[in-house]
Amino acid sequence: MSVVQHSQVLERPIGNWRDFDGMDLGPILTGALGCFMENGYHGTTIRQIADASGLSVPGVYHHFNSKHSILDELDRTAMHELWIRSQAALDDGPSDTQAKFDRLIECLVLFHAYRREVAFISFSEIRSLEGTAREEHISARTRQQNLLTDLVLEGCASGVFENDFPLEAARAITNMCVGVSQWYRTDGVLAPQQIAARYTMLCRKTVGAHS
Repeated sequence: MSVVQHSQVLERPIGNWRDFDGMDLGPILTGALGCFMENGYHGTTIRQIADASGLSVPGVYHHFNSKHSILDELDRTAMHELWIRSQAALDDGPSDTQAKFDRLIECLVLFHAYRREVAFISFSEIRSLEGTAREEHISARTRQQNLLTDLVLEGCASGVFENDFPLEAARAITNMCVGVSQWYRTDGVLAPQQIAARYTMLCRKTVGAHS
């Protein structure tokens, strides 16, 4: 895999965590993402990725040594951006548990709406990741989940939330937010910010928040 392409994607700075501009993945990752969305990972060939990227097959292999390495890069890009935005959301405002919980939910929903395609592939094609790539994905997913789980446990311990099953509640909330990438469409009735506001209310009820 090309070190240059990797650094361009993963080291690109993120401004306001609520702002989402176009995702500059470069031609190969952009082409592959479109192919994976249309045909699935296993239904996509390197030739199709090359055609979608405007490159030759050797041109693709110059940057990535396999189709799997392309999927791995897309996955790591998605998980990295979500992590950076989540950290920024948690730090952006009041530090009480309820406020941080609300901002994290908003961040999760906005990401899975605005970054619908790469988020969907990262979620749905985990079964196609192998070896170290799969292990790293599971580790990144666990780290991300722990942000929410820790807030729910903290809220239940302090009385801000009332829930007899905090671990299950945290997992259910994550599944609900991740699921936005499966159904959200840009021509839908609600904008991402409106969806995030509604999901925040739903998630508050899930954990038993008092407000």
